[in-house]
Amino acid sequence: MMKKQKKPGDNISLKTKKNEAPAIIDWINSQTNLMDSIRYLVENEIKANGVRNLQQHVPADRGFTFGDEDHAMVQGDPKHSPEYDNVIDDEEEIDEDDIESWT
Repeated sequence: MMKKQKKPGDNISLKTKKNEAPAIIDWINSQTNLMDSIRYLVENEIKANGVRNLQQHVPADRGFTFGDEDHAMVQGDPKHSPEYDNVIDDEEEIDEDDIESWT
């Protein structure tokens, strides 16, 4: 049976894994507009590879871990890292409509 197709404006629910990598939780907690940040990542995936089911292209176990040194970099202010030199610091207020279920 095919899952129900989403339409613009529909809600989506997301849930973190019980053993989620700390860096992923740090990234999530660093976003002022989580849905817009996820949208940006999706837009870049579509630009690079078109619309596709990532589950057919990425391994289920990606071995994503950060050592203490890498995790400390995530904890710091990313605007001081060279890879963030061109990031525009566009503070935006959290839109209640963009907050998804993370329970």
